[in-house]
Amino acid sequence: MRFYSLNDSNIQATFKEAVIAGIAPDKGLYFPERITPLSPNFFDNIESLSNHEIAFKAIQQFVSDDIPDAVLKEIIANTLDFDFPVVDIEENVATLELFHGPTMAFKDVGARFMANCLGYFSQGETTEVTVLVATSGDTGGAVANGFLGVDGVNVVILYPSGKVSDIQEKQLTTLGQNIVAMEVNGTFDDCQRMVKAAFLDSEITDHKKLTSANSINVARWLPQLFYFLFAYKQAKSKGKEIVFSVPSGNFGNICAGMVAQKLGMPVKHSVAATNVNKVVPNFMQKGVYEPMPSIATISNAMDVGDPSNFVRIRHLYQDDLYTLQGSLSSFSFTDKETRTAMEKIHSQTGYVMDPHGAVGYLGLKEYQKNHPNTYGIFLETAHPVKFLDVVEETLGITPEIPAQIQKVLGKTKKSNKITNYEELKSYLLEN
Repeated sequence: MRFYSLNDSNIQATFKEAVIAGIAPDKGLYFPERITPLSPNFFDNIESLSNHEIAFKAIQQFVSDDIPDAVLKEIIANTLDFDFPVVDIEENVATLELFHGPTMAFKDVGARFMANCLGYFSQGETTEVTVLVATSGDTGGAVANGFLGVDGVNVVILYPSGKVSDIQEKQLTTLGQNIVAMEVNGTFDDCQRMVKAAFLDSEITDHKKLTSANSINVARWLPQLFYFLFAYKQAKSKGKEIVFSVPSGNFGNICAGMVAQKLGMPVKHSVAATNVNKVVPNFMQKGVYEPMPSIATISNAMDVGDPSNFVRIRHLYQDDLYTLQGSLSSFSFTDKETRTAMEKIHSQTGYVMDPHGAVGYLGLKEYQKNHPNTYGIFLETAHPVKFLDVVEETLGITPEIPAQIQKVLGKTKKSNKITNYEELKSYLLEN
């Protein structure tokens, strides 16, 4: 399997090369040369398969040239050692809980898979790899945890100062060892621009082997399709058309779900639910892609004004807006609407949603206004305790602090404060 740049299909790489490089030399995102559907028999009998078996079948075609089957099964076992339950909330509405991993966020899957792949690829290598990543919230903690102590790999995480939750900040600034946090005076988009600039800076890349652990990296992006298949396995018996609603920021998660559809998962439609950073909802209505400065919201992990992975979604549908509209809807919601949804669900059912999950819920309900006979699954992408201040202000309750969170609360934050790219560049060249 080859992967090609979405800027120039003549620029190609193996899976290993694409993972280590992170981004193509022309700044394009890598994309698999083909997506071969799984057999109908796989989906007919998916209830009889374990999650590990499902994940192996789904990802094997993309990685088999570079990762032997036995190693792949070991990587999957190391990645998927927690549950992915679908929990009914109300009639025809359920949530896929993706917060049962070590950092209590959906990004644990992609980060752990990539860390295990990079650990395998670095065996016997004398040159260390520096993972350079920007985070708007949960990516930082998941990457830090996934790569902690991996031989031959150093991690540098950029995050916007004051724009991630206290718990998110603790998860990415307290681990030490091979993990370094850079606190940027700016927005997530500023962090992402710095990361992209570093990859294109020959003064850095001539001396350091850089890769990215954002969802632009194929090893972070593709394994996220696993839990869409796990959810389909659990919901298949409902006997209704299934629709997924995904709270979306950089659009890697929903893009992975749409790859699962291309693999043959019998789900016809997806919903991309965003906060007021509504570049994609605007595009789906007007057909014009116009990036915008990101706006801070209570669902901070989705505060993205130029989502990197949307180009992959457009490519999946040959950049045909009409065809894409048949498979994807996208809606935008305010903080006020988000809080109202959190209050409603808690008062009616006792279930506590985080603000991102609430946006996903709102997107699903909007879609079901015209499609009432569907069984909708919205993704609860992080544990509500990670947004403790929002939950307390909105619901007037304090959720119990899980063990995964308690262990970082007493640790001391350590970050390097920077204001511009030159400061990042100096750090990378000197360390």
